[in-house]
Amino acid sequence: EVQAEESGGGSVQTGGSLTLSCTAPGFASRACTMIWYRQPAGEQREWVSSITINGDTNYRDYVKGRFTISTDKSKDMVFLQMNNLKPEDTAIYTCASFGVNCNHWGRGTQVTVSS
Repeated sequence: EVQAEESGGGSVQTGGSLTLSCTAPGFASRACTMIWYRQPAGEQREWVSSITINGDTNYRDYVKGRFTISTDKSKDMVFLQMNNLKPEDTAIYTCASFGVNCNHWGRGTQVTVSS
């Protein structure tokens, strides 16, 4: 397992924005698909969004139009821009990778949205 490191979490009010960052060493050279998961307290982890090395993106229906995933392959970083945040978005957000020789996992960053 390769350690990924997330940052950018915090506390915001409903309607606010946050941008999460994740450093995932080597993901670009390995052509990994990068993924953001989230896990609300007491609930199962759920997939939020993913982006392939070619830039194809997918989003959970609930976040479509509000969240944007992107990468900076020169820095091995992946981002999650989150707009119009809702209390239901409160969770620990974790980045990970998928693909051959791709095994990044982060410890997560807390996002708290208050009403």
